[in-house]
Amino acid sequence: MSFSTPTLQLKISEVAQRLRLLTQINLQPHWQVINPGESDHPVEINEKEHIPWAAGKQVLKLRQKIIVPRELQGYPLIGLTLRLVLSWWAQDAQIYINNQFVQAGDLFDSYTRILLSSSVQPGDEFEIELSLISPGHDRGALVNSCCWYELSDSSKIDPSFLADELEILGIFLASENHQPDLETDLTSLGKILDIISGYILPKVPRTRGVWGGQNLTEFENSLTQVRQILKSVIPKLDSYKISLLGHAHLDLAWLWPITETWIVAQKTFESVLQLQTDFPELIFCHSSPILYEWIEKHRPDLFSQIQDNIQKGIWEIAAGLWVEPELNIINGESIVRQVLYGQRYVLEKMGQLSTVAWLPDTFGFCWQLPQIFQQGGIDYFITQKLRWNDTTKFPYGLFEWQGLDGTKIISFMTALIGERVDPVKMFKYALEWKTQTGLNQSLWLPGVGDHGGGPTRDMLEITRRWNQSAIFPEFKFQKVTDYLTEVLNNAPAPLPIWQDELYLEFHRGCYTTHADQKRFNRRGETLLYEAELFATIATLYSGSIYPQQEIETAWKQILLNQFHDILPGTAITEVYQQANQDWETAIKTAEEILHQSFDAIVASISVNFPSQLNAQPIFIFNSLNWSRSEVVAVPIPNSDSCWQIYDYQGIPQTAQTRGERSEKPQLLFLAKNVPSLGYQVYWLGRKQAETLEISQKNPDISYMGRHIADYTESIAEKNGVVKYYQLEPQKISFENDILRVIVDTETGNLEQVFDLINQRNILQPGLGNQLQVFADSGQYWDGWNINPNYQQYPLNSPQLESIEWIESGPIVWRLRIIKRLNQSEFCQNYILEQGSPLLKIETTVNWQERHTLIKVAFPLTIKADFASYEIPCGVIQRPTNPQTPPSPPPPLPPVYGGFPGGKAKWEVPAIHWADISTPDYGISILNDSKYGYDAQSDQLRLTLLRGSTWPDPEADLGWHQFSYAVYPHAGDWKQAKTVQKGYEFNRPLQVKIYPPISATANLESSSCQSFLELGSEHLILMAFKQSETKSKQWILRCYECQGEETRLELQNNLGLTIDYSVNILEQPQETTAFISAWKIVSFALTSRES
Repeated sequence: MSFSTPTLQLKISEVAQRLRLLTQINLQPHWQVINPGESDHPVEINEKEHIPWAAGKQVLKLRQKIIVPRELQGYPLIGLTLRLVLSWWAQDAQIYINNQFVQAGDLFDSYTRILLSSSVQPGDEFEIELSLISPGHDRGALVNSCCWYELSDSSKIDPSFLADELEILGIFLASENHQPDLETDLTSLGKILDIISGYILPKVPRTRGVWGGQNLTEFENSLTQVRQILKSVIPKLDSYKISLLGHAHLDLAWLWPITETWIVAQKTFESVLQLQTDFPELIFCHSSPILYEWIEKHRPDLFSQIQDNIQKGIWEIAAGLWVEPELNIINGESIVRQVLYGQRYVLEKMGQLSTVAWLPDTFGFCWQLPQIFQQGGIDYFITQKLRWNDTTKFPYGLFEWQGLDGTKIISFMTALIGERVDPVKMFKYALEWKTQTGLNQSLWLPGVGDHGGGPTRDMLEITRRWNQSAIFPEFKFQKVTDYLTEVLNNAPAPLPIWQDELYLEFHRGCYTTHADQKRFNRRGETLLYEAELFATIATLYSGSIYPQQEIETAWKQILLNQFHDILPGTAITEVYQQANQDWETAIKTAEEILHQSFDAIVASISVNFPSQLNAQPIFIFNSLNWSRSEVVAVPIPNSDSCWQIYDYQGIPQTAQTRGERSEKPQLLFLAKNVPSLGYQVYWLGRKQAETLEISQKNPDISYMGRHIADYTESIAEKNGVVKYYQLEPQKISFENDILRVIVDTETGNLEQVFDLINQRNILQPGLGNQLQVFADSGQYWDGWNINPNYQQYPLNSPQLESIEWIESGPIVWRLRIIKRLNQSEFCQNYILEQGSPLLKIETTVNWQERHTLIKVAFPLTIKADFASYEIPCGVIQRPTNPQTPPSPPPPLPPVYGGFPGGKAKWEVPAIHWADISTPDYGISILNDSKYGYDAQSDQLRLTLLRGSTWPDPEADLGWHQFSYAVYPHAGDWKQAKTVQKGYEFNRPLQVKIYPPISATANLESSSCQSFLELGSEHLILMAFKQSETKSKQWILRCYECQGEETRLELQNNLGLTIDYSVNILEQPQETTAFISAWKIVSFALTSRES
């Protein structure tokens, strides 16, 4: 008989089951439902042998009396230990024994083994009551309930314990890792089967009654013989090693507010410290410096104990990032700050940098992380989240992840988190790990997680008990860094290489859910960049005091809200009430610093006297490192036509009044060639009589519903201004010197966007800017997941209600489209501006839909196999026609570059833009706060809103404001400088107007200047800030954005010179002016005067 035959497996399974019946009792059928005012009645059990009840926080109360029998199947129970074993799926669980409350649990702390007696006697009684509350989003279930009797005498063999050993044997023999050797031959295998099925089982009496002494002795002797044979049959188990590392995943906010997490963290750490006293072998690991900081401030005694255990080597810091953030949709500088603030804290408080980026639960990982981690002193990237993939199985457990710039980092896909000590499950994982990696040593992470908890006393007792097993691999607690050092020494060389993003094939709705959080994040990142930038300039140029503490506080508020269950939109309502306050506080701080910095800079500038008395200077600030021209709005006292904009030479500028529909009148004009990281001065004054008058009134027409007036008018072209005209009753057109836009007045969609320069229409007729609506329901992870089949459930699109002109040139033309979908209203403004290659689409929505997905589609007249998307500090190509992924790679290939044709990438993240291009032409879709895109070979779509109801039933209800833009261009995204256009769209020129200047000074004019230039159009400034540790040192950080080598040629009027290159922790590095493709570089600068 072959050891791998089903017969062998069946016999082992049968024997293990029979042995468990000697010491375990299933309690599921015996529960009674408690109904107040009614008599108890039996429970109903479903096909899974669960006891279910209704969703929606419904209460189920159960009762059962346990009476200890003298024997089970004849096996005597007197003197054995008795435990009540329960597992549940409930939002809250309360357990009472003999009318005494003994334990609580929830969705995550959902398993327990409660000691009822350390030495039972026949007739002992225990009254058990359970009070269970179902989740709000799901049915509840009592999954399992049983009594386990265990031998406390280690000199005897526990039948259930042996059953587990036999099950492990069966798993091993069935695995592809098993190879028979001289000891494990067919004869030995036959012998063990004979003993188990032919010797032990006949000893079980056929009639009820406790075994007599002789029978019991014979039975125990037979167990001993089985154990001895097991030891001789499977010595190869000794080659497996299972390392353990205690862990407590602590979501800062999710189904509970942050304020609760602080308390949970405190209790978790107290529990771990006590267990480390009672179980000195326990090694525990935790991340999140933000939690350590809270403990330090509020429980210094506890923090001191943690520091002591770190020094003892039994508490590991895996705190490379400030929190465990979302890492697809935050920008590159945010990721840098997560590492910078996290590493600075642990270095200062724990005396060491963390070499680990511990990110078990983040929803996917952008391609620039290897570089950022390496620059932050991190050697290892650790997650388990890709085990959640819904389409393809991630092929590697241990591999090198090669980033976009070529940087590699050792990456480790751990076992699942939040697990208990279950030797059978652990051994299955050890075999899977061996198959996947070729390594005999695996790592298990025991500990209650998500809502804290960590390892339990029972877990550690089970660990000690199994370390006494004669056949099971020894458990050893070990730091993850020590574990990785050991396995890397034994790993096959070379490790496989992954050359792609780590895309999670799940949770694709997180790019869109809770759109308010996405808008707050984009706004916060932008303002903090600008606040730091101009605060630095103000300090160097004007002698202002740099507000370092205020900036750090604001950054940490934003970093907290980038946590992977806050920013993705997957927390409860209460979490967002607090998060919104934090966003607003951080944004207000950044705005105050920014405007104070502007004022300080302006106070140090001398400008030409205005050409007329009482003119007010207008400072136009550019926060980007290239010169640009852009339409800006200047506030004016009233909407009279008497106001005029003059440049610093006194030349009148073509302008347009906005005010008939606005509470705050403004004057619009094109600010030209505002220099890199500098400013340009204009003047607001009274219009001179000889100034050319151009009509700025709105055309006397509106288009309401389907009643289109027959109207034709054009505005003369002059200086590239915008013009419009009515082509036919169902079409309206307007254009600037770059684009012609034609709108279908039947639908409000774009009939055509025509590139006047390249003479190309970019859209399929009548389908541009089509709002496409789909049913999006049926997903358990409602807030996280878009229904993979959503396109099979299209709904009616929003219907046109009205079209009207809002503004009509010569600087800006704005055509308003209002549509309605059920109770939701969409107000969209099509905007063309003088000199701009963009068609902007401003959108305001009152969203009232539930379980509904809305996208905006742009069917194109070009086709391409790949689309390009901006990611943090880089660009990635993804297929426009995802195919079934290639066959799994062979074991341990030297290089494997991901699944480039993976069909799972049907919804993908991007930062500022996505682009489809052929070699000679392309179209980019820019956004100011949206992150989810999908592409086909001839279509780009941007995901606008969703309507999930769990975990936040109010997610996305209410008002939203956002903009996106269509950017047609010659060549690909590189030639079109789409990266720069995306930044311009998100970081518009800043306008500051000041009181009139008295004509008394006669100083050298500084009406236009650049404070800083980088000397390469391939470089994007990420940060210009004060050093974290040296007040006279300044940090300049940028990245190469085109995938080509370039050179930094720094020019500035701030008196700065480059001292040396630094990493993101601001530690000195080898200095070079050449910057390779996609590289993030930082430099330490000092003033020549300091």
